[in-house]
Amino acid sequence: MSSRIALPMIPAALFGIVLGVAGLGFDWRSAHRAWGLPSAVGETILAIAAIIWAVLIVLYTAKCIFARDAALVELGHPVQCCFFGLIGVATMLIAGAALPYSRAMAWVFFTPGALFTLGFALWRTGLLWRGERDPGTTTAVLYLPAVAGSFVTAIVVSALGYPDWGQLAFGAGLFSWIAIESVLLHRLYTGAVMPAALRPTLGLQLAPPVVGAVAYLYVSGGAPDLAARAMLGYGLLQALLLLRVLPWITEQRFAASYWAFSFGVTALANAPLVMVIHGETGAVAELAPVLFCAANLVVGLLAIRSLVLLPGSFRRN
Repeated sequence: MSSRIALPMIPAALFGIVLGVAGLGFDWRSAHRAWGLPSAVGETILAIAAIIWAVLIVLYTAKCIFARDAALVELGHPVQCCFFGLIGVATMLIAGAALPYSRAMAWVFFTPGALFTLGFALWRTGLLWRGERDPGTTTAVLYLPAVAGSFVTAIVVSALGYPDWGQLAFGAGLFSWIAIESVLLHRLYTGAVMPAALRPTLGLQLAPPVVGAVAYLYVSGGAPDLAARAMLGYGLLQALLLLRVLPWITEQRFAASYWAFSFGVTALANAPLVMVIHGETGAVAELAPVLFCAANLVVGLLAIRSLVLLPGSFRRN
């Protein structure tokens, strides 16, 4: 009789669900401040994100313990490995969700999340610096360790009252984004056509400018200025480009990787909301309701598709 323990073999990419659901919760939290929408909606969504995070942490920890070889294979994969960094990013977002209720609890989540994110970014980037990497595996997931991690660190540590540390993290994310985007665009422009299975990862292309815009607003005090609007403008361009190529991307059937769209979409809504809270008017204020509705629609559709596919989403070891 086999002594092996049967458990769901979840991929690290599922932590992208936490980013999308938490991002939508923060949208509603900001919408409450900007427009007076019910606060209970955002807090409920953030509570759901926390529950999803807790379940995934338990399942992925079990995978690392009882299916260590499978976890190591994922960690060594040139594309899937970067999703591993979402564990720390998701944990920091839960810290942001907890902050209005308990500053101490927020620190409990933020500290290991930030340390994990930094450690993984250094480890993964150090491997990339060695070279001899297949250019075909260059995808937008490269943003996750250093760019997403640094920007989320900047947002949450600033919310905790340390914008000076947030500015350092913002700088790390900003220049990492610029460097990595040049590599990614070179691959897209000159390399072979991206395989269908990898195309949903292009949803992450939206995240750096808009998550960066939110981070910039947090580390600079929130007042809208040219830099914030410029980053939002570039994010809008990326959103339109993704709509342009969406039929090509969706040749790949729905999978967890489609949640790559969610964090950028919710940040695209949150950035103008933060600006409106700080007195923004004009074009950004007019776009804010449209982008807020779009974020709800996208995350809602992703959630519905995920629930439909849930019975077949987990493999048994």
